[in-house]
Amino acid sequence: MMATNRFIALDVFRGLTICLMIIVNTPGNHDTIYAPLQHAAWHGFTPADLVYPSFLFAVGNALCFAAEKWAKMTQAQVLVKIFKRSLLLFLLGFLLYWFPFVQRGESGIVFKSFAETRVLGVLQRIALCYCIAALLVYYVKATGALITAVFLLIAYQFILFWFGMPGQELTMAGNAGTRLDLWLLGPGHMNHTEAIPFEAEGLLGTLPAVANVVAGYLTGRFLQQKGKTTGMLMRLVSVGSGLAILALGWNEWLPINKNLWTGSFVLLTVGLDCLILAGVIYVNDFLRQDRLAYFFEVFGKNALFIYLLSEVAAILLRAAHVYGRIYDHIFKFAGMYLGSLLFAICFTLFCWLAGWYMDKRKIYIRV
Repeated sequence: MMATNRFIALDVFRGLTICLMIIVNTPGNHDTIYAPLQHAAWHGFTPADLVYPSFLFAVGNALCFAAEKWAKMTQAQVLVKIFKRSLLLFLLGFLLYWFPFVQRGESGIVFKSFAETRVLGVLQRIALCYCIAALLVYYVKATGALITAVFLLIAYQFILFWFGMPGQELTMAGNAGTRLDLWLLGPGHMNHTEAIPFEAEGLLGTLPAVANVVAGYLTGRFLQQKGKTTGMLMRLVSVGSGLAILALGWNEWLPINKNLWTGSFVLLTVGLDCLILAGVIYVNDFLRQDRLAYFFEVFGKNALFIYLLSEVAAILLRAAHVYGRIYDHIFKFAGMYLGSLLFAICFTLFCWLAGWYMDKRKIYIRV
């Protein structure tokens, strides 16, 4: 019974993350978004910046349950499972950026060039972080994974300053991560939503992001060992608060920055995730608010599918020039900012309905 409840708490936490991710990613108008739902332009932190690292944290939570099954498998079977899942996640992320694979050219409809397709991104980083964290957990266990995660955070800070452009180490153009991505991938395969080619999910920044997954794994393992007790909740709250305070102190030397995924950003997001997870467990398992939890549980049970559905649906609506029209002719009348938020909420509810239908049919898509 306890294992089932912990799975529910995990689903709720993961579902809350997916719900907020869709709201942040699909506003009616990207120029009129309430400040808390916008990512920090560079240094700094907003609630929207917590969404992505929370999903990595949830991946780590799930990893602690998957690792229990590895004891009954051979090394070859475990490695095949880890690499297969990582490769599939990476491929899905890449195809999502290439989708819908065609575009209008001077001679009509032509295939989108691979040379201009973004290689790295959200799912790709999740794939790489999962792969590294899973290998750490399998080969060096919990203590070794923790030590490695701490080492990566410290080493990453030195790399940023040693290999960045002198005097520009923490600028968008001068940091070591951008220089590495330009050298390995080239500007054509990077994100072009900024003034310069810049990859927020770049290769170098993936190293500290591994710590978010490891932290999620260690938190899930702690819950397995301690069970749902008041003492467990107090420890979770204490650790979360302590990490957030440490992050604010580290911010003086290495600013909190999601785009660079700095160590201070990692500590802050892990700390906040511990606090949020404690709240989810308290509401779901101590207050027994099952109906409130079920809404987010629906998202969590098919998290990857619903995320992909939201992205594909948004891409198709924009390609058909319907996305903006829906906002202009229906939601804009509520006001530019409120209408943009209402559009995002309605879009999220559409995705929830798809997840609810799948849950009722007992359809759960796993990777």
